[in-house]
Amino acid sequence: MSTVTEGAHRDGGAGDDAGAAKVVDAVRDLAPVLRERADAAESAGRVPDESVAELAGTGFFRLLQPTAFGGLAADPGLFYTCVKEIARACGSTGWIASVLGVHNWQLGLFPEEAQREVWGGDDGARISSSYAPTGKVTPVEGGFRFSGRWSFSSGCEHADWVFLGGLIKGEDGAPVDSRTFLLPYGDYRIEKNWDTLGLRATGSHDIVVDDVFVPEHRTLSFLDTSALDCPGQRLNPEPLYRLPFAALFTSTIATPLVGIAEGAYATYVAVTRERFRVSYGQKVKEDPFAHVRIARAGSAIDAAWLQLAHNIAELYGYAMRGEHIPDELRLRTRRDQVLATERAVEATDLLVENAGGNAMRTGHVVQRYWRDVHTGRGHVANDPERALTMFGRGELGDEVRDPML
Repeated sequence: MSTVTEGAHRDGGAGDDAGAAKVVDAVRDLAPVLRERADAAESAGRVPDESVAELAGTGFFRLLQPTAFGGLAADPGLFYTCVKEIARACGSTGWIASVLGVHNWQLGLFPEEAQREVWGGDDGARISSSYAPTGKVTPVEGGFRFSGRWSFSSGCEHADWVFLGGLIKGEDGAPVDSRTFLLPYGDYRIEKNWDTLGLRATGSHDIVVDDVFVPEHRTLSFLDTSALDCPGQRLNPEPLYRLPFAALFTSTIATPLVGIAEGAYATYVAVTRERFRVSYGQKVKEDPFAHVRIARAGSAIDAAWLQLAHNIAELYGYAMRGEHIPDELRLRTRRDQVLATERAVEATDLLVENAGGNAMRTGHVVQRYWRDVHTGRGHVANDPERALTMFGRGELGDEVRDPML
């Protein structure tokens, strides 16, 4: 149970980074357990409940949660460090931890009444999402009638609420606003249909809504999030809540893939130290071509993480100082986020190509990492052409308007 902490960080000071550093240590201690459960999670098609409970016990889900509701409102770089460590151990667990964790940040942007509804009785409540505006939205007095089907709601079986995307249209039928709608479990049902090549344990099932009422205060306009002017910022003045949605959300999708690539790299190196290639009568550790692949893959993974971490740190620095975040930085963050994904995939491919036939056997850790990173690459946030085109246009002086900026 939780009540709002009166006066918590009312001056807009930073969150509890010291407490968050302890969370990072606790997550690293938990990672070997998550690694041991990865095969069973994949077979079950669901991250074990005990894994989610133990992650909650580390304080992970509080990293981006407002201090007013028992959270740490911490430096987002610490959140992404945790995500990378979790995904390195188990790709599916890292994926759902990342998306469920970032939703506490987004809820902090909603009107205070919505935050109280979710966290007032349970400050450990979790939210899944599906942002594509595929449903039907009908404005009515005090809110909206809402119905439809949404796909790919990762971790929905571990959530109490859901964020769903919807378009509000004018009298001429043209969209005038795109919003995130917040619904409690009971106003929607989960249709279990997630059966994929990789990230099999994420449980990214469909969400179905049959004509329910969503009050106005449980919606958030993307116009407000893009402008960095959201109603929740008055309750939660910490710098964390002055960051762009697109930067945090897309980093939330890219970081698990970097962690997965790190896991593939560590596993490949460990196996290669002992592997003997019968065809050549040679220990693979003596093969100079394997050395080159290790160097290339390691550099690609390091570059991906260093750019992601650098951009998030720079964004957070602007927020800490209360300064305007330049469009150039927002564009660069999107550029480097999609390239981080590309590098993670390429690095994993380099290693798998040299891992031998045994690596493709069912149950081999390397091929699970390979399947996971390719499946995650398919997320719309990892579309390189869209983000790279935006960056190029910005560099050439064109005005760039995009909801994912």
